[in-house]
Amino acid sequence: MQKFRLLVEFLRHKGIVNSSNLIRPGKARSDVLGLAHSAAYLERFISGALSPKEIRRLGLPWSNELVTRTLISPNGTLLTAQLALKYGVACHLAGGTHHAHYDFASGYCILNDLAVASKTILAQGKAKRILIFDCDVHQGDGTAAILNNEPSITTCSIHCEKNFPARKQRSDIDVGVAEGLSDTAYLMVVKKTLDKAISESDPDLILYDAGVDVYEHDPLGLLNISLSGLRARESLVLETALSQGIPIATVIGGGYDHDQSALATRHAIVVEEAQRCWLEFAT
Repeated sequence: MQKFRLLVEFLRHKGIVNSSNLIRPGKARSDVLGLAHSAAYLERFISGALSPKEIRRLGLPWSNELVTRTLISPNGTLLTAQLALKYGVACHLAGGTHHAHYDFASGYCILNDLAVASKTILAQGKAKRILIFDCDVHQGDGTAAILNNEPSITTCSIHCEKNFPARKQRSDIDVGVAEGLSDTAYLMVVKKTLDKAISESDPDLILYDAGVDVYEHDPLGLLNISLSGLRARESLVLETALSQGIPIATVIGGGYDHDQSALATRHAIVVEEAQRCWLEFAT
């Protein structure tokens, strides 16, 4: 959990985050969460009544602190989406909990911020078509399942095929890549898939899950993407969106490492590239 604090500290040290551009979201309202999640499931989680089986599937111990953080994070992604629509690009320093389903938690994910934010933006009338472009190394199965009957939201997942979850869901666009894929081939897949997704969905907004668990030394990744390859991916996605005038909101997605400081610097790459691209395209 400390990677979130370390990420903010790193970005402050780099001069990217300051008091004028760091905005803290509050707790999400129940009606907002209810757009993507079962009321009964929300009540069980908030009250600490999840069954032992549900806790095992979640993979995290329940606590009041976990509830507090979990109820704030989806609002962070929603706020980021709203800011992206206003400014062109915005970054959430958390989010990407794409394994959370309508009525159960999975893979460290309790509430699906991508589904909550996209459905809320549509309900608010702030966008008519949204693309969720998910480059976490694991398939966004919860996102795909929750949004499978939402024609105004296109779900797209590029993931390692032989990785969690064992039972994949059907996104609108799924690209499962082989274990050990390296930079050049991976970046070609990202470009081709992003171009296809934008062409088919014509989005007013992109929600980008910039998971760094594709990194070559990530213990849960199984791909072979270098730090330079990771930066090239973020640059590619952000430049593609901004060059076409499509607002883009980023979330950090997955990333795992005993060295939490090193992990925070990897999560920071998408924010660094977002700042660079915004300055370039804003001027």
